[in-house]
Amino acid sequence: MGFSSRRKMRIGDILMNEGLIDQEKLDKALELQKEKKKRLGELLVEEGFVSDDAMADALCNQLHLERANLTEFRIPDDLISLFDPDLLKKYTVIPFSYDSRNVNIIRMAMADPMDMLAIDDLSMITNRMIDPMVATPREIMVAIDRYYGNSEAIKAAKSYEEERADLFKEDEMERMMNEDVTSSPIVQLVNSMIEQAVRQRTSDIHIEALEKSVRVRYRIDGALFEKITYNIKLLPAIVARIKVIGGMDISEKRKPQDGRITSFVDGREYDIRVSILPTVYGEKVVMRITNKGNLTRDKAELGLDEHDLALFDHILSNPHGIILVTGPTGSGKSTTLYTALSELNKEDVNIITVEDPVEANVAGINQVQTNTKAGLTFASALRSILRQDPDIIMIGEIRDEETAGIAVQASITGHLVVSTLHTNSAASTVTRLVDMGLPPYMIADATVGIVAQRLVRRLCPKCKKKRPATPEELSLMYLDGYDIDVYEPVGCASCDNAGYRGRIGVYEIMDIDNDIKRVIAGGGDAEAIKQVALQNGMRTLRMSATQYVINGITSIAEMKKVSYEE
Repeated sequence: MGFSSRRKMRIGDILMNEGLIDQEKLDKALELQKEKKKRLGELLVEEGFVSDDAMADALCNQLHLERANLTEFRIPDDLISLFDPDLLKKYTVIPFSYDSRNVNIIRMAMADPMDMLAIDDLSMITNRMIDPMVATPREIMVAIDRYYGNSEAIKAAKSYEEERADLFKEDEMERMMNEDVTSSPIVQLVNSMIEQAVRQRTSDIHIEALEKSVRVRYRIDGALFEKITYNIKLLPAIVARIKVIGGMDISEKRKPQDGRITSFVDGREYDIRVSILPTVYGEKVVMRITNKGNLTRDKAELGLDEHDLALFDHILSNPHGIILVTGPTGSGKSTTLYTALSELNKEDVNIITVEDPVEANVAGINQVQTNTKAGLTFASALRSILRQDPDIIMIGEIRDEETAGIAVQASITGHLVVSTLHTNSAASTVTRLVDMGLPPYMIADATVGIVAQRLVRRLCPKCKKKRPATPEELSLMYLDGYDIDVYEPVGCASCDNAGYRGRIGVYEIMDIDNDIKRVIAGGGDAEAIKQVALQNGMRTLRMSATQYVINGITSIAEMKKVSYEE
């Protein structure tokens, strides 16, 4: 297909031809376009009329173009060095490869392959022909980050050092607070740090003051990776910028501080919680990133197999009682709770939550955020909530005897209460409640189900390597004498050489049946409760993790992390 015929096609017609949108949606997007001055394709995705992927596939079909696989393909370095990242971002494009038949033709991955202006511009700059391919805007931005990210950050750091050769001065503080300094190198540095982190699926950004340098690490799938180091002189400016956007006191450097930032990256909203702590060499910043849309998932995505799913559903179907989700920080408890709530969120029930802080906004659920300064603690909020005629109450975390007592009272008086606790296993959760001062007979009466959970990293399907399990590993999995293959991580372009990509939940679900109730009421310890649960078909965390190892989903090393308690 020649350029001229491609010029005549419009994105609206293409999507209509593919049956992805109708005239009504197109008209609505065209209306919005007048108001927002954005590209039509961008607006259609933002409004949720069509997904990025579907749009890319439609462009490929209608324009007879190829889809660029940016995650697995390694772009040649000499091609990367031809382009300036700012230009690539402006047009949302990235070079992909040279044409196999002609070195004077560059194949370019483009979000909008009909953007003739971009094609002409790129062609003039490189003095070569441009042959368009298709990729989603997100795929392109992630790739730009991967190939140019650090060089951009280093460029910003250098220009900051040149601008301010001497140390961070008071007037610079003033400038940061007063004017909109989007052009300042430090602002760009902090913005690109957040954008890169989001695109690499980071949960936490750590900015640390070492003696002579500032180290930036990203926590991806639960493990920390060092991304870049800067001159220590940059630290005060970086911290000041984060304090400004996080709404903190810029002049207070001796006390820990907390703040929040809302950031939009590639059209999605992210909530960032910031914690600043004074250390020996300067302030350490940790930013916890949550994607607002990511906490409420489909139940199938949690990683529950059929056996666990049936148990989970059975526990959720209780009209009243306490359901507890337990595990250490960052084990996915909130995601499980929110998923359960979305499942229960029907028109005929009143759901109220008390959280500290509210982690995701869910339509149709009344969410209350605690505020200790105003005297709104978990306990006081709960007392008021019980007068709000609730059917289901979610408590962010049971932290003390008072909250635990009210939760038990609420469940006995006909409410379904869901909450979290920091314990290691389902059985030890009961003993924790006893330690908090609740009588065992009340716990037995109130509790209907306990879910203990962890997250393990999934092996990258593209590069994992099969090998026979050693005798020690077999005995770890209680499979002595069997012949079993296990997989281990390798590392490739698709998983950023980590060997893992994404995580999956490991569960231990205890359905509190009459046998277990009797053991709890009789004051049985965690071991006694566990034994009865096992006889009644409960699978421990280690059993679930072992199953993942046998199925090649995760590695022995990840399994060990989950089941060190046993």
